Amino acid sequence: MSNNEAIKGGEFLIKETAAKNIFIPEDFDEEQRMIADTCSDFIKQEIEPILDRIEKQEEGLSASLMEKAGELGLLGISVPENLGGFGKDFVTSMLTSEIIGGAHSFAVSISAHTGIGTLPILYYGNEEQKQKYIPNLATGVWKAAYCLTEPSSGSDANSAKSKATLSEDGKHYILNGQKMWITNAGFADIFTDFAKIDDDKDMTAFIIEKDFGGVTLNPEEQKLGIKGSSTRQVFFNDTKVPVENLLGERQGGFKIALNILNIGRIKLAGSAIGGSKKIISQSVNYANEREQFGRPISKYGAIKFKLAEQCIKIFASESAVYRCSQNIDDATKEFIEGGMSKEEATLEGIRQFAAEAAILKVHASEALDYVVDEGLQIYGGMGYSAEAPMESAYCDARINRIFEGTNEINRMLLVDMLLKRAMKGELDLMGPAQAVAKELMSIPDFGEGSDDVFEKAHNQVKNFKKAALMVAGSAAQTLMMELAKEQEVLMNISDMIIELYIAESVLLRVEKLTKEKENVKNLEQIDMMNVYLYDTADKINKFGKDALNSFAEGDELRMMLMGLKRFTKQEPFNVKEARRRIANRLITENKYCY
Repeated sequence: MSNNEAIKGGEFLIKETAAKNIFIPEDFDEEQRMIADTCSDFIKQEIEPILDRIEKQEEGLSASLMEKAGELGLLGISVPENLGGFGKDFVTSMLTSEIIGGAHSFAVSISAHTGIGTLPILYYGNEEQKQKYIPNLATGVWKAAYCLTEPSSGSDANSAKSKATLSEDGKHYILNGQKMWITNAGFADIFTDFAKIDDDKDMTAFIIEKDFGGVTLNPEEQKLGIKGSSTRQVFFNDTKVPVENLLGERQGGFKIALNILNIGRIKLAGSAIGGSKKIISQSVNYANEREQFGRPISKYGAIKFKLAEQCIKIFASESAVYRCSQNIDDATKEFIEGGMSKEEATLEGIRQFAAEAAILKVHASEALDYVVDEGLQIYGGMGYSAEAPMESAYCDARINRIFEGTNEINRMLLVDMLLKRAMKGELDLMGPAQAVAKELMSIPDFGEGSDDVFEKAHNQVKNFKKAALMVAGSAAQTLMMELAKEQEVLMNISDMIIELYIAESVLLRVEKLTKEKENVKNLEQIDMMNVYLYDTADKINKFGKDALNSFAEGDELRMMLMGLKRFTKQEPFNVKEARRRIANRLITENKYCY
């Protein structure tokens, strides 16, 4: 996409995007596919044969696997070449995250190292810090952990009680504090820690080497899932941190934490998609092998529904993830051309799309939950057995709705971020919202609609946007400062926005695939698009009604409910046959094949 066409964060709500301007997974080039193959081979050769040993956290095993991943270059995909990495773009690093998502609980270890473990230093470190730490992190010589959460903080990260005071000679900060739920803590060499200096209001970040001393660990947490990943409490007791290891600016820790979480959210979405594809393939395999009443269970409509729905949710989520990843790359290039450093530009590019990152994290983690739940159901009694793969997949998946900010926090943040961007003048929400309000007063256009499948789909998505703008605009106007306290309304609005963004993304992917790839056999992809839009219309209607009934009344309520009905109306569509066509393709291929 050329820079003058590049869409800004949040603008999907008020602007149309041309299918030719988005990136779709079918666009991956040969080099990207080779990197994906390297990741897949690593999982097949190094992870899957020893899963039982990984799950038991055999001493030294995860650290040695991290080193093997480092030797293959898998830890340095987005690290610049001059610091020992490959220097690839965001889309390529997202593809790596997706494939690694199929690495069971080791996916958590490697994702924490390459993401929250490495990126704070890469993006906020000074030149000396980057030269000292990044090459060893990119090659796996050192392993990294990220120490943010405290027993009393949780979602309120800036309420940290960890303290740092400057030593009398001015050479060290003496750091004291307790952190919990720290991934990779059991084998990490480097910790990015957050603490408040003296009576500062906001946190400061520090780079701590385990060898500095004063670092102790509690035993491994006993967890519901991701048992193969190390999770411990970390205690810093009079830990002497050289002053040159202060990361970024004093009191800049909260900003670092927020921006790294933005990256973590979209990367988690990629990992969830990778894990989901693997589970769908296992579901199809089992459905084809398991016979009941004289034939494979894959022949039954109830099972076909589950397989198709698993597939639709992940295909849609994947469409949005790579659309947004390319948007981030485009924005980053634009900021570099404007004079920013690569690190500054990347951070700003990701900050631009923080709302989209929240959408993707929520949607992909909940899609994964559906996939593992129905995968276990397809396995039946064997699904509940620890001998079959679904038991661990089911338990592993559950953390993703809590990681990187709970889905409830992300839903509320999504609306908050969009409204703040509007108040700063970065996003014109008021104009389009007023236009929708004016449209409500006009006579509806009942003219003949188009017969073109994509034109009809675009009109549907335009109406979804009008519905969201109408509800959000009315809520902001009616509730004003009270809106922040009305969390149920915020979540309704957020769900409307999430669904329309994903719906538009799957539409754009299928349209581009059909028109540009000259592949006329995309019938199942068109089915997936149509089913997703069909379901989205009802969801947006329900979320919108729930919100409007919470704060509007009288004639205004009646008018908006009529408008909502108009914006979510749809033509009859046989979803049963569409899902069967999707499932039949999966069953024939005996794997996730889209």
